Amino acid sequence: MALDDASISRRTLVSRFIAAGTALSGVGAALGAFASRADAEGAAGGNRAGEFTFARLRYDSGDWDYNPKVCANVLDSLIQYTTIPVHEQEVVITADSSELGAFPFVFMTGHKLVRFSAKERAGLVRFVESGGLLLADDCNHDVNGLFAQSFDAEMRKAFPAAPGLAKIPKGHAIYKSFFTFDGPPQTSHEVNGWGDNVVHDYVRGIERGGRLGVIYTNQDYGCEWDYSWKNKRFRTKDNTKFAVNLVVYSMT
Repeated sequence: MALDDASISRRTLVSRFIAAGTALSGVGAALGAFASRADAEGAAGGNRAGEFTFARLRYDSGDWDYNPKVCANVLDSLIQYTTIPVHEQEVVITADSSELGAFPFVFMTGHKLVRFSAKERAGLVRFVESGGLLLADDCNHDVNGLFAQSFDAEMRKAFPAAPGLAKIPKGHAIYKSFFTFDGPPQTSHEVNGWGDNVVHDYVRGIERGGRLGVIYTNQDYGCEWDYSWKNKRFRTKDNTKFAVNLVVYSMT
């Protein structure tokens, strides 16, 4: 493969590598499973069947649209490391939307109050019960903050039979679904003492039917991933690899 075209875009270059079979192996089974699921559910938000679409949850009580660059950065990582086809535009969706179940993975973030209506809460329950994964990232990095406390309360209302947001063991599949981690990756916000000034070596979640349906993180991954994918080449370590694991887990 000739690489002498200096003007080639990174997206095109990565796509060529994938087509040539040089992408990191191990995601084939996940891609097949996802394609089957997407075909069964139909295309939502204008994407073609079989594509992964990054969906963001909109909720009226808080700043749901924080960290706007997360989507592009995560999609770039999926293109760079996997053979998963992606829809290039973020889809914003509400918890009470009839199309919520068409997405295997939904991202939620914010600093402020989390409050769902009864209809939104019921929509989230249906989403989780049907195999969807909600990633709720707390930008406060504070287990005693408003986002953390109100989100926890909402999950207790939505899933009263579950023991709340339980710590996810370090041997869980989310840490080995694609890349291998020995636990949740640290963020610069933890190391620098932001929020509750504690480095948390765990994330919490709710399992339904033997699978994680909700993951709550207060490491502030949203802010950590909120930079232009074009600047990733300047980093010594790609901090979006954990996002790849979560997406792959949601599709298998």
